[in-house]
Amino acid sequence: MSEDTTQDIAIALEIGDPALADRLALLLGRVAGLRLVAPGDPAAVVVRDRQVSPADIELTPREFDVLALMAEGASNKMIARQLSISVHTVKFHVGSLLDKLDATGRTDAVAHAARRGVINL
Repeated sequence: MSEDTTQDIAIALEIGDPALADRLALLLGRVAGLRLVAPGDPAAVVVRDRQVSPADIELTPREFDVLALMAEGASNKMIARQLSISVHTVKFHVGSLLDKLDATGRTDAVAHAARRGVINL
């Protein structure tokens, strides 16, 4: 019995980092209704690696500190204690990070920063 793939979404990955491409292929391969195909398949949606440079995002040293602690899951209060600054100052830095990373929240900011190579998780 052959599998009907007429309802599938076909995706080809063109990513320069082989490790990242393998991880994405493994994750996407588990999604129902999604089918990975070879690049160049005319029916495919092609996902390309944008190679955004960390230099495109200018963060202050303190913003890097706050971002690193956010990536570890620290709350504003925990970040304030760790960096010996006020919670208000942490909130200011978090807001600045959200703007600079074009993120909608703390988790999104960490994800954007990781994707852009600003931080390594």
